[in-house]
Amino acid sequence: MTQNSSAPSIHPDAEGLAARVAEAPVPYRYFYDCEFIEDGRTIDLVSIGVVDEHGREFYAISTEFDPTPALPWVRRNVLDRLPSPGHPAWRSRERIRDDLYAFLVEPLRRKEAAGSGHSSDRSRPTYEIELWAWYGAYDHVVLAQLWGRMPDLPREIPRFTKDLRQLWDERGRPPLPPSTQRHDALIDARHNLARWRAMQNHRSG
Repeated sequence: MTQNSSAPSIHPDAEGLAARVAEAPVPYRYFYDCEFIEDGRTIDLVSIGVVDEHGREFYAISTEFDPTPALPWVRRNVLDRLPSPGHPAWRSRERIRDDLYAFLVEPLRRKEAAGSGHSSDRSRPTYEIELWAWYGAYDHVVLAQLWGRMPDLPREIPRFTKDLRQLWDERGRPPLPPSTQRHDALIDARHNLARWRAMQNHRSG
């Protein structure tokens, strides 16, 4: 005699979808800005500022950029406003690369280590870096080239930057905090975070 069960069967595809949703990485967002000199062929990093949603900040100025191709506007608004050469933010490109990598991955490793006490690997959250910038195409290139070619980019660093300007369009162009017009990479990175928060508040309002 066959016993019929009243419990509905679960399609294998539904089980797989549920597993994928449960295992989706948690984004750890960074908002950044780069100041650079470009001549239509190369993009030379001047400075980079990065902030996260929890108050951590990173700021560095390259000791290796060539100011020769800089347009007068860039000289007035960027180069002339940089801190004095004795400021600790001035670093070689190699040191910026290493310090930036450590800054970006440190909270992910800390969070994943804290989650290692979960009962199973499946229930343990994983985290991934999200990069956000305003008109971020050039910013992403100048950041990624700290490591050289695209294949040399560490696996933890995204191959793309999400664009706040595009998100602003998609959200219907809500009011944003006024720009400081400072052209300071760290100040602009903080402003990008403020833009993100304003758009999040608009969505939930």
